[in-house]
Amino acid sequence: MSKHESKKDLPLNSNPTIDSTESQPFILNNDGSVTRHMQIPNIEPTQDPNNIVISKDVPLSPINKTWLRLFLPSIALHNSKKLPLIIYYHGGGFIFFSASSTINHDFCFKLAEKINVVVASVDYRLAPESRLPAAYDDAVEALHWLKTTNEKWIRESCDVSNCYLMGSSAGGNIAYHAGLHVAAAIDGFDFDQLKIKGLILHHPFFGGSHRTESEIRLENDRALPLRGSDLMWEYALPKGVDRDHKYCNPTAVDEGDCFCFDEIKRLGWKILVTCCNGDPLIDRQVGFVEMLRSKGVKVVGYLGEGFHGMELLDPTKDEPLFEQVKDLINQC
Repeated sequence: MSKHESKKDLPLNSNPTIDSTESQPFILNNDGSVTRHMQIPNIEPTQDPNNIVISKDVPLSPINKTWLRLFLPSIALHNSKKLPLIIYYHGGGFIFFSASSTINHDFCFKLAEKINVVVASVDYRLAPESRLPAAYDDAVEALHWLKTTNEKWIRESCDVSNCYLMGSSAGGNIAYHAGLHVAAAIDGFDFDQLKIKGLILHHPFFGGSHRTESEIRLENDRALPLRGSDLMWEYALPKGVDRDHKYCNPTAVDEGDCFCFDEIKRLGWKILVTCCNGDPLIDRQVGFVEMLRSKGVKVVGYLGEGFHGMELLDPTKDEPLFEQVKDLINQC
């Protein structure tokens, strides 16, 4: 990642920046339920054939109330050529948004349209009702569903030997951990039925016990203030672990992770990590890319101008991201 020099984590105390006097974005109720105050617009799928991209929802786990929203370029209905498949995990700090949120629906719609792929957007369980690794488990369950389903759009329009795991922010974190799970061949994952070619981590949400220079410099960032990151990690991580747990800090690798890196190399996966210089997490993302390279993993680090989650919040600036994704698919 030549456009940005990495910086060492500063040996600073990681006292949370959450102000208890401020209005909180959600309330934990006595019965264990959660009341979210953030108003998030949602949109229904549509199979209108006049649309460039059509969409529909399919159930994943009735027990966990998880599901997927599928996006299919309409032209694929009249074309025998099968399209690559992107399995997408949305962002929101593991706590907010869904696959039906307008911001995520519109992004996946354009992803399918601009890159000419089928997109399967996963609606996973949210924290704090379901702390990590629940979202990772749902992410992997979606992969098992995709490799065995008789869903017409998947069977007739998808080249399941040409798949990519993609996520934005917390979804990038989920895509990475789902990839590690697959590489470890847990649950006897069958690569012949669903062949993953690479990971696309868009502004991945990582953390750690020490503040980095960029986190301090951009503490009051409008898109991802430090107090917001603190709040989300507090309620997303398993109870009793600190911020250097590998769910949060991917540089805290263990022996099992090293085995996964060896498998990723053997499988020939490529990992695209897209970052921007106005993201408080840029130092962590750069360090993550350097860690992957030190393990011999094929990784492409792309640094652009902007802020965390920019392409979803300002769709007029998404073209460079889509070009990077298209290049990765063409190279695999």
